[in-house]
Amino acid sequence: MSVKIILSDIDGTFLTDDKRVTDLTARAAKNILAKGLKFALVSARMPEAIYPITDGIGLPRIPVISYSGALVLTEAEEILYDKKMPLSDTKNILAEMSARWSDISVNYYTGRKWYVRAIDKRVQREIDITQAQAEIADFDELIRAGILPNKILIMCEPPICKEMERELQTFANLNVVRSAPHLLEIMDKSVSKATGIEILLKHYGLTVDEAVAFGDNYNDVEMLQYIPQSVAMENAPDKIKEIANAVTESNEDSGIYRYLVKIGIIDA
Repeated sequence: MSVKIILSDIDGTFLTDDKRVTDLTARAAKNILAKGLKFALVSARMPEAIYPITDGIGLPRIPVISYSGALVLTEAEEILYDKKMPLSDTKNILAEMSARWSDISVNYYTGRKWYVRAIDKRVQREIDITQAQAEIADFDELIRAGILPNKILIMCEPPICKEMERELQTFANLNVVRSAPHLLEIMDKSVSKATGIEILLKHYGLTVDEAVAFGDNYNDVEMLQYIPQSVAMENAPDKIKEIANAVTESNEDSGIYRYLVKIGIIDA
């Protein structure tokens, strides 16, 4: 069965370590679309932190899977899926974090909005990296207004992040996982990149056998296990490489382009 859709993680996969798209990776994305194939980015990022990347390399709107599967949009920005965290768990986990940890930055993502209690150095760095804009808000007021998060993101020092990941596993309805040593992602338990991809494939009438997926980190595990033709980047941890069906060159060395050329999906 021929390949009809390419799926890629963003940070550490589509982007270099300094958050650039290499010329060859940009060429790969354009060639995918020129051949009439689908190309989707699958990320923990919000849409407003994805579109500047595609706009920057001259791509038209493409499907995006945001918040690691909690929000799925078509190329027309139509919402296919929008999974929020449960009300009680949202209130309780915010309260527990406030009571137990002080040196953390809490980010509250809902739909296409990003709310914070204050724009500190960590938040400002994320604004600079993603080009998305955070808004200051009272999280309790958001909850009272019925505005629940797709994702809560914690920014903190790696030892605290590791401790929080371990201690917050008591929230059985939530998925609590580090996406980087200093980042902790919290979403509804049902959410994963695989569930988001399943929804997108169903919308387009495609199967997993018609897809190729690229990833580099632990929050890509479900995606790499779900798609048979899964590809880990050379910069991925060894455990991720073992899960994937194949390994390509690193994000710094345009691994997506090189793999797609090797299997004949795009031209060199």
